[in-house]
Amino acid sequence: MAAEVSRSEAETEALGRAFAATLNAGDVVLLEGPLGAGKTAFVRGMARGLGANAGDVSSPTFTLLQEYAGRLTLFHADLYRLSPREVDELGLSELSTGGVLAVEWPERWTSPPRDAIRVTIAKGDDDLRSITWT
Repeated sequence: MAAEVSRSEAETEALGRAFAATLNAGDVVLLEGPLGAGKTAFVRGMARGLGANAGDVSSPTFTLLQEYAGRLTLFHADLYRLSPREVDELGLSELSTGGVLAVEWPERWTSPPRDAIRVTIAKGDDDLRSITWT
């Protein structure tokens, strides 16, 4: 388990970039945290770390899934507006085979892979964030 502290959005992105260096094709990353915690900022850093254009990263709340090409393709899903039944119909498990799958609001996914990496972002005072992954 790794634990880091972020004091700004830029630091959260930098942590996501460093984290991405540890990822391999087929990895699934489950991003947990409340609204505004910095999940999308962390994914923006992941995109940069995987060689994708981080400027293209935005929250896929309405599109549900975005894809960013890099040394590994990053698939970014946001399940916030979906019911568990709708999530199960998406076929998320198949997406990660060719790249990395990052999932915001993973508690709506009833059967994520057992070996998925959990990233938890906890909000503190002001811009302070505690970021852990297991």
